[in-house]
Amino acid sequence: TALFRRVCRVCGWHVLRSSYTNRAVNFFPNAIYITRMADFDNATKCIRNMEKEIHLLQSEIANTRNGEGLEEDNAELKALMQENTRLKHRLEILQSAISCEGGSVDCTTSAPNESIIGELQRIFSEAIRKAFPGISVAAVVTISTSPKFGDYQCNSAMQIVQQLKQQSVKMSPRDVAQKLVDELRSPIACVEKFEIAGAGYVNIFLSRSYGEQRIMSILKNGLQAPPMEKKRVIVDFSSPNVAKEMHVGHLRSTIIGDSICRFLEFVGHDVLRINHIGDWGTQFGMLIAHLQDRFPNFQTVSPPISDLQAFYKESKVRFDSDEVFKKRAYECVVKLQSGEASYLKAWNLICDVSRKEFQTIYNRLDVKLIERGESFYQTRMQKVVEELKQSGFLEEDDGRLIMWNEDRAGIPLTVVKSDGGFTYDTSDMAAIKQRLQEEKADWLIYVTDAGQATHFQIIFSCAKRAKILDESKHRVDHVGFGVVLGEDGKKFKTRSGDTVKLAELLDEGLKRAMDKLLQKERNLVLTQDELVAAQESVAYGCIKYADLSHNRNNEYVFSFDKMLEDKGNTAVYLLYAYTRIRSIARNCGGDFANNIEKVIESTELKLEHEKEWKLAKVLLRFTDVVLVITKNLSLHYLCEFVYEVCTTFSEFYDNCYCIEKNKQGDIVKVYASRILLCEATSRVLGKCFDILGLKPVHKI
Repeated sequence: TALFRRVCRVCGWHVLRSSYTNRAVNFFPNAIYITRMADFDNATKCIRNMEKEIHLLQSEIANTRNGEGLEEDNAELKALMQENTRLKHRLEILQSAISCEGGSVDCTTSAPNESIIGELQRIFSEAIRKAFPGISVAAVVTISTSPKFGDYQCNSAMQIVQQLKQQSVKMSPRDVAQKLVDELRSPIACVEKFEIAGAGYVNIFLSRSYGEQRIMSILKNGLQAPPMEKKRVIVDFSSPNVAKEMHVGHLRSTIIGDSICRFLEFVGHDVLRINHIGDWGTQFGMLIAHLQDRFPNFQTVSPPISDLQAFYKESKVRFDSDEVFKKRAYECVVKLQSGEASYLKAWNLICDVSRKEFQTIYNRLDVKLIERGESFYQTRMQKVVEELKQSGFLEEDDGRLIMWNEDRAGIPLTVVKSDGGFTYDTSDMAAIKQRLQEEKADWLIYVTDAGQATHFQIIFSCAKRAKILDESKHRVDHVGFGVVLGEDGKKFKTRSGDTVKLAELLDEGLKRAMDKLLQKERNLVLTQDELVAAQESVAYGCIKYADLSHNRNNEYVFSFDKMLEDKGNTAVYLLYAYTRIRSIARNCGGDFANNIEKVIESTELKLEHEKEWKLAKVLLRFTDVVLVITKNLSLHYLCEFVYEVCTTFSEFYDNCYCIEKNKQGDIVKVYASRILLCEATSRVLGKCFDILGLKPVHKI
């Protein structure tokens, strides 16, 4: 069964893992069903049928080329030829699988983008099923903590022993481990050997030849994500409010959300990046009324309100102290929501000023978003309220209309206020409905501070209750994060106690990055353009990496001094390391500097030195890290991986000559295989930096 799953994966067939075959046949009448390993007769029949189809197609193609029925450029002929090629490809794969069947796993080598830990878990799960048919234990495979314990370990023996005890079967963990290894006697592409140690641990040692093939695959085919089902994903992040400047509170959502999008795009998902800005509500009545008073000719002359924050504060003071102004502000809200032209014009003016300020920040951080503010959902809110009413989900409570979650626990949603207005709850319900039904999303991700976790739990529960969200079809995640602290351990604020503005924070980062570069006298070796590029790379990179390298669920202390250190797990150290690695091939000259692809095609990669092999094994863990992040959307795992790659590379470079020079500094010998390992390292790091939003430079 496992063999045919792999065959089907290569062929692009969908595998339905179900014991209810008869029921499945009703839904998929044209599918090929293989329910037991003994069903190779069925597979053989499939091959014979394919051979007949190919025979017939080839005859038809030959006839048409002789002028019988079709012209050479006829669309039907092209379709027949494409079908012929497709069937031949599938036939070759099936024939290969059948021919090497007989218990050997060696013929089914892992795909070049397969997760090693995922493949080992699959292999050991199959071994557990065969060795202990009545036991239900998932294979637990982890990375070994020490080289003497191999590269990976399977630690499932103790769990199996516990279940055997419940069945009155006595067996030691080592005997269980031995029985599992006995089931794995056939060669496995990625494994050199197994060893049993301690209380039933199975130590797994990777094959060097396998590692060499995988590293060459990275060089020839690029770094690829492990295979997974592609989804339509909508990520909601950043979400500032119109008429207010972006501040440090928006920093984490913007950085984390952007990296999650980059990651999901890398693994092949169709990602829609949504900026759900606050562009509707009571505050706009206040702003419009103030605009009318300050700039009465705003409809014909664009008002000079570039400092929107000051404009907002002025209107808020009037709103809080002047009852006449407050009453007029509420009237402006009503007229805006009823769509009166002059009020919409004023609203658009205010939004445009904010939009330009937001975009300046996004450009500096290299973040791309599609704006869909609360105003986008206004008509949809009315529809969702009507639907919830008709379905009996809304209850009256002191003039409000509320909706309870599935358990009728916690705090209900306020769907309609007592004055008939809508709330954030209403817009979030309308948004989730629009994204699932209109955008056809399979997966929704909301990136906000951890304080909103309860709100989203209730929203998701109410959406399930209303049959908007179906957990069997949709995945939803609230990606929460802790607050940013100052070096005093308190919430990050300016000395005067104000919230730190994001633009000012980025400016400070640029200043400090330049100071660091000048301190290292980089201005003496870099051109002005190179110096500015290095400044921006370091400044924005250190801010992003300091955030992403911490577990997002925790608070973290914002410290430029720590961020800009060139030792330890910091962006500065990693960017320097990457630039040095990239320079190695350039220093070799010739094809190494100008045509590395030619070197890749003509050179055999060998991992003979212990440090070469250690570095290669770290690089191969990239796909394992990808699978972990897919489950928990925590980018600090990738940061830990990048840091490990750089430190392991440093070990390799200190112990293995890549270039030998004589006393005059002339190159005597180039170790081409090691240069290729350097190139593979730089490509892995480059992709990781891209996911993290870091921009390495040619010189630093």
